[in-house]
Amino acid sequence: MADSETLVAAQTSGAEEDANRNEDQPMPDAQNPTDGSDSESDSDSDSEDEAQVKEQIEALETALYNNPSDYDSHVQYIRILRKQGDLEKLRQAREAMSLLFPLTPDMWQEWAKDETTVSSGVEAFHAVERLYERGVSDYLSVALWCDYLNFVQEYDPSVRECSAAGISKARNLFERALTAAGLHVTEGRRIWELYREFEQAIFLTIGENDSGAKEKQTQRIRNLFHRQLSVPLADLKSTLLAYKASEADHESSIDVNSEELEGLSSHVVSGYQKALEMLNARSHLEEQISKKEIDSEKLEEFMTYLKFEHSFGDPARIQILYERAIAQFPVSSELWLEYTKYLDKTFKTARIVRDAYYRATRNCPWVGELWLRYLLSLERSHGSEEELSTVFEKSLLCTFSSFDEYLNIFLARVDGLRRRISASAQVEDGLSYAAIRDIFQLLGSFRVKLGKDLVAARGVWESLLKISGSMLEAWQGYIAWEIEMGHINEARSLYKRCYSKRFPGTGSEDICHSWMRFEREYGSLEDFDTAVHKVTPRLQELQLFRLQQESKDIGPAINERESSRKTTREKRKPPSSSIHEQSPAKRSKNMAQDLKKTKENDKYQPRHAAEASEAAALDVNKAESAGLQESKDKSSKRSVPFDDQCTAFVSNLSLQATDDDLRNFFADVGGVVAVRILKDKFTKKSRGLAYVDFSDDGHLAAAVEKNKQILLGKRLSILKSDPQGRKKAAGRGTRSEHGNAGKRINNAGKTDSQETSKRQNESQAQSSRSRHDEDVQLKGTNTFAVPRNVKPLGWSSRGKPQPDQDEEHEDETPKSNDEFRKMFLKT
Repeated sequence: MADSETLVAAQTSGAEEDANRNEDQPMPDAQNPTDGSDSESDSDSDSEDEAQVKEQIEALETALYNNPSDYDSHVQYIRILRKQGDLEKLRQAREAMSLLFPLTPDMWQEWAKDETTVSSGVEAFHAVERLYERGVSDYLSVALWCDYLNFVQEYDPSVRECSAAGISKARNLFERALTAAGLHVTEGRRIWELYREFEQAIFLTIGENDSGAKEKQTQRIRNLFHRQLSVPLADLKSTLLAYKASEADHESSIDVNSEELEGLSSHVVSGYQKALEMLNARSHLEEQISKKEIDSEKLEEFMTYLKFEHSFGDPARIQILYERAIAQFPVSSELWLEYTKYLDKTFKTARIVRDAYYRATRNCPWVGELWLRYLLSLERSHGSEEELSTVFEKSLLCTFSSFDEYLNIFLARVDGLRRRISASAQVEDGLSYAAIRDIFQLLGSFRVKLGKDLVAARGVWESLLKISGSMLEAWQGYIAWEIEMGHINEARSLYKRCYSKRFPGTGSEDICHSWMRFEREYGSLEDFDTAVHKVTPRLQELQLFRLQQESKDIGPAINERESSRKTTREKRKPPSSSIHEQSPAKRSKNMAQDLKKTKENDKYQPRHAAEASEAAALDVNKAESAGLQESKDKSSKRSVPFDDQCTAFVSNLSLQATDDDLRNFFADVGGVVAVRILKDKFTKKSRGLAYVDFSDDGHLAAAVEKNKQILLGKRLSILKSDPQGRKKAAGRGTRSEHGNAGKRINNAGKTDSQETSKRQNESQAQSSRSRHDEDVQLKGTNTFAVPRNVKPLGWSSRGKPQPDQDEEHEDETPKSNDEFRKMFLKT
């Protein structure tokens, strides 16, 4: 707060000094030189003065070098350089000050006049013109606008010559001046008068024979009078008299000596009376402001005036009154907060709001609330990331009264980044969650720089976790801060708190791997083993979840194929569901009846059962196994065998991706032998899955390292293909199911052996009625039931017994019930 108090006092004193000086006093080097008749005593005195001035300049330069934010030293340095006539140093001093502080209107007027005096030419004109533009953007000043308008009329050749382009430029500048200061109750009439004088000068340049142009210009002047007479400005009656005189000069029927409103059109009278009424309502408020000499009392009168204008709700009048108050009290944080709040509510995303916050933070940089609102305003108006970063970095250079103000700014920046990242489909312009993590880490370091109170610092971090605990970057920043401070045990405790949390994207996996890296670097072997013990099952769980999510893309393609196969046959409920739901005794009783219902479905059931068994046995490889069948069908076309251990399985692939896209994606890895994108059998469209073969294990390992990288807007999942491990797991699941089915058959036979003959006859009758086009045939007189997920020995998919392949199994035809059960139990 010390800096803010210094700035307030310095700017106030500087403004008072500028008001008391002679504005028209030119620089010494622009004055006429002395006649050389001074006495020797005067020369000695001048020498002493020069030495003293030189010492003052050196002292001020040292002070500014040590403290560039010393407002009062800037003002004194500029004044003494101007007195010395050192234009180059003076220009540099003014530029240096304007980078840090807004200059007062008087200082801008001095600067522009000095440059106009010592420079000439087109380049000098444009340089001075830019100075005026910068000046009118700092504070509202009618005097500065008038100087600007006069300068353009005098020094701009196109305006001076009344060319079409020059007239258009001048009129645009006048309209800007009216928008900025034309409603100023006490001083605004000066700009209106300059505008009318400019238009009157144009009228005088029109030839006598060009009556049409003269009439048009006369109407333009008349319209300016009408506009001014409808605005509550001081000396409104004088403006009315000037209007009547102008009309008389242009041969109008209005009599100058007539009553006040006699002979005027109704709309002019109506506008004038309303403006006069508004002026009378504000006269006492303007009088109170002009009478008050104490700043606090004058500011209070401005606030009363603002409440009055708010009651009418005219945005233009409210805004110009705020600008008038700010011009006199530029470092009043209360005034800036109210002004920017009003602009946010009224104009929202307009450019004027952003400009107001820029000016507010230059005048009151110690107010954290203004920086916070500035960031939010930029986000609402879709400001660029570069602009947001610049404002955020500038705010960190300021001195606030409490750390909470810094924290609020940090949170506003983080929330804005999160919203921008979430709203964009792809990461653009380098925008990523890494930026959020960097901000959190900066917050931790920043807190320690402000003070060594670790308890308070941790309190800030814990408060931050309550607000943004679902963001990985908050935890990473907290952990990084603890590590930076050398608190290893505290960092380990944070890892234990957050490793089981679910974060967006791959954040959950990242925090697990980060914990293990942390223990490798800082922990003991026991600490590392503990981390691995906790992290490993968590990673397996996350991997399973990821693959299940990715495999959802495969489901629609499979369902589409199944639907097309059922269009040619009647849809019936599979009997396997009833087998699992019924008791063993009831299943044995109804087995023969169920067999009849399942004939038509048995043609397709074995393959489906194998797929279901494989998925149940090894869900982690579900997405990869979904493409196994199609890969087998194309095995003859592959350049590398399917079970080669140098194959990567790629999932979550964009449906628009091609073989060349994958080759280019792995170009930095190298060693790509073949690329196979799995496609739907019917639609021939990509299923979002692919196999990529590599020449050796080294290239494969490098390819797997690219897991979770983005290709065509999709974050890929890249794993090493392991078909042999999947086949073994699927085989174990099948044998287990065979054993359970055999036990069910055995129990069913024991429970209902009395009806065996009846069921055998039913089975024979059903077998004799079976159609020739069915794939499965029941042979033998005693076979009454076969599990649907098990293909009996000797059966083929074409309904014919297969030839024996092994001498040890010469008779593989279906056996009787007892023989079948014994044989089944052996397996």
